[in-house]
Amino acid sequence: MTLNNKETLLEVKNLRVEFGNKNKNFVAVNDVSFDIYKGETFGLVGESGSGKTTIGRAIIRINPAASGEIIYKGQKISGKISRDQDKELTRKIQMIFQDPMASLNERAKVDYIVSEGLYNLKNYGTEENRKKMVEQALLDVGLLPEFASRFPHEFSGGQRQRIGIARALIMEPELVIADEPISALDVSIRAQVINLLAALQKKKGLTYLFVAHDLSVVRFISDRIAVIHKGKIVELAETEILFANPMHPYTKSLLSAIPTPNPRVERNKKIEVYDPGKYHYDYDKNPPEWVEAEPGHFVLANERELKEYKSK
Repeated sequence: MTLNNKETLLEVKNLRVEFGNKNKNFVAVNDVSFDIYKGETFGLVGESGSGKTTIGRAIIRINPAASGEIIYKGQKISGKISRDQDKELTRKIQMIFQDPMASLNERAKVDYIVSEGLYNLKNYGTEENRKKMVEQALLDVGLLPEFASRFPHEFSGGQRQRIGIARALIMEPELVIADEPISALDVSIRAQVINLLAALQKKKGLTYLFVAHDLSVVRFISDRIAVIHKGKIVELAETEILFANPMHPYTKSLLSAIPTPNPRVERNKKIEVYDPGKYHYDYDKNPPEWVEAEPGHFVLANERELKEYKSK
């Protein structure tokens, strides 16, 4: 599928993810749909507990989909798939996890941690070739090859996250799900990791699903942004369009919370608090729908809300 000469790499259609049992289920993701184009960075933004990480884990098949479809390069990958297809997806879709302290095996050396995917799929050929692949993966993320003989506790948080990135890159993936990859890092290190991800994308032609709660960071790296609230995407647009003309009140609330470097402006800034009861109208009779408010700019709203959003 193509749209505006862009190749669609991943399609998420009406995805629903539930946790619990037959007697009581918690709906973490409810009727979510979006496409990710090849070579782009698609930002998924929302507060803690909004369901953004759950979506990433559903794409990589950690969390099963209760309903809906996830389609990768024209093939359905949610639900039951063949063993060969599962192996291929393991290689083509990789994930960088949020916490570099918890996502690395403290008892294993870096050489094994980075090679774990290779061992599982047995696609590295000779042992000499595997070591060369590990060496190159470490160099790609700015680490010395001799670090392969060390344990995770010998590294800083930023270096640990680079090891996690190397573990993903060694599989030569097409799609990388970056689950808040900088939220656990010091502020001084965050820019380095973001710049590294951008450089690797350009060098290797990667596609990113970048999950975060910080809109200012997502603005720097993303081509398009989807805003999610309580398991539903409420707005989706190209990055600069979303920042220039936010429509949904939840998006406006997130934008108003971004810190401003000017102390005087920050002191007088008014943060908008999102109150669903204040904004939503006639949902019993007129439920919200996913509509294209302007070309490429989608928002979850009913007719009355849409008119009000456009008028502001």
